[in-house]
Amino acid sequence: MPMITDASPIAFSAPLPEQVDVVVIGGGIAGTATAYFLAERGVSVLLCEKGRVAGEQSSRNWGWVRQQGRDPAELPIMIESNRLWRGLAAKTGDADLAFTQSGCLYLAEDQKGLERQQNWHALAKQHQLDTQLLSAAAVRDRFPDIAGDWSGGMLTESDGRAEPFVAVPALARAAQAAGATLIEGCAVRTVDIAAGRVAGVVTEQGRVRCDRVLLAAGAWSSRFAANAGIDLPHLTVRSTVARTEPAPAAYGPNVSGRGLTLRRRQDGGYTVATGALAEHYLSPASFRHFSKFLRLLKASARDVRLRPAAPKGYPGAWGQPRRWTAEEESPFERMRVLNPPPNPADVRRIRDRLPKRFPALGGAGIAEAWAGMIDVTPDAVPTLGEDGGFEGLYFATGLSGHGFGIGPAIGRILADLLTGRPPGHDLTRFRPGRFFDGSPIVPGPY
Repeated sequence: MPMITDASPIAFSAPLPEQVDVVVIGGGIAGTATAYFLAERGVSVLLCEKGRVAGEQSSRNWGWVRQQGRDPAELPIMIESNRLWRGLAAKTGDADLAFTQSGCLYLAEDQKGLERQQNWHALAKQHQLDTQLLSAAAVRDRFPDIAGDWSGGMLTESDGRAEPFVAVPALARAAQAAGATLIEGCAVRTVDIAAGRVAGVVTEQGRVRCDRVLLAAGAWSSRFAANAGIDLPHLTVRSTVARTEPAPAAYGPNVSGRGLTLRRRQDGGYTVATGALAEHYLSPASFRHFSKFLRLLKASARDVRLRPAAPKGYPGAWGQPRRWTAEEESPFERMRVLNPPPNPADVRRIRDRLPKRFPALGGAGIAEAWAGMIDVTPDAVPTLGEDGGFEGLYFATGLSGHGFGIGPAIGRILADLLTGRPPGHDLTRFRPGRFFDGSPIVPGPY
């Protein structure tokens, strides 16, 4: 199936309603899942997507549905999401939402890596996960087709995978079938605020009255928030991914070792990435938020590289308007789908490392490479909940590259918050105001 871009046919083109209960801005995994769960409950919901559903990072990720390695506050939510993924295909009748339990294997190359795995394994035991620590001998015996001198590993067999580029559009179809209104190619320009609370939105197609809005716009969220006078300290990074031609089914689990990650695909190939390179295009927001990201930069295991400037039209690029009115064309209408080119050097690293790390794939060529822009918070965990300044404005963004797997549970949680129900999880770690209330910034795994 080809990459989703602004050239992809529009699949959702309902008429714009005059009034709904909730407007969701953004057709990625978080926004689409929220629309689905709201519609299931009989809530009138409109999802507006400036480009195409899942056109950006929600179709460009690795496709892992993993509990393993999650931030302690994320883990209970991800355990719920794992349960939701297992039932989505049967519940919706759409095989594109199929979940495959394949397991997730992290390889450790030294004592430091083993200690990190041991620390996380203690957390897994608290939640009664099936996570196992593997000795070096156990890694060799159980996974003989993985080359390398590994000190050990960690395996969670209940983890798995799904296909992002078909799963998210399938969830959008399920939301539509449940009663949600979805419109692609329809950017929301501004939120109407009256007496300190949400009164509606203005889209490029016209105005819609509502009293609740969910901002789930991924890499564009901070740009949209800034126009409303809200400081959302998120930055974007480019990540490169590739897929192989069909190849032997020698590797079942999702595998992560230093410098290369892999998962089996339904088309018989593998999705592969170095998992190491994160490229950030410098923008005015980079300098405004630099101090908030210092701890994450120091803690990150990734090679974070700064690029001189974002290409024209990218979120927050130099010269991009910082403010606009409801009557003006917004940046979202000028860049319908972010489709950054992959990093050529990273693609070469994938090509070179693949046969060395996974010898059974030595004859598998790289069929395609692509990149996505990941929306990252200063602590690498999501921003979830209601804005402290405007009643009725909610966030489900900043998923920091971990969003595909956890997306269904985030949708369920936001549907609860938007309808006044308890979310069922402690969301303190994810509150929108945490970067401004004096709390220490504690990076999660990234």
